[in-house]
Amino acid sequence: QVQLVESGGGLVQAGGSLRLSCAASENIFSINAMGWYRQAPGKQRELVAAITSGGSTNYADSVKGRFTISRDNAKNTVYLQMNSLKPEDTAVYYCNARKEYITYWGQGTQVTVSS
Repeated sequence: QVQLVESGGGLVQAGGSLRLSCAASENIFSINAMGWYRQAPGKQRELVAAITSGGSTNYADSVKGRFTISRDNAKNTVYLQMNSLKPEDTAVYYCNARKEYITYWGQGTQVTVSS
């Protein structure tokens, strides 16, 4: 079972930046894909960004050009660099991992962007 621990959330003003980290309990080479989802109050959870074991990435249209997902295999960690944050980016951000057709979730970290 893969355990995921997120960190890096917080309160930031619009236009600011945050970097989220997701540390996995095992070598991420063995994980097919990892990603970040978010869920705002009253809304469904949505994909923000994902990265495969081969390094391919995809992003939600709403964050393209502002967010960057990356991975550090030596640290078994995936990052989400968030720049030019907007109030509509406010949500709980969850780390996600897919391995052998099983999906794992972290506990979530709150990101709040004030206007």
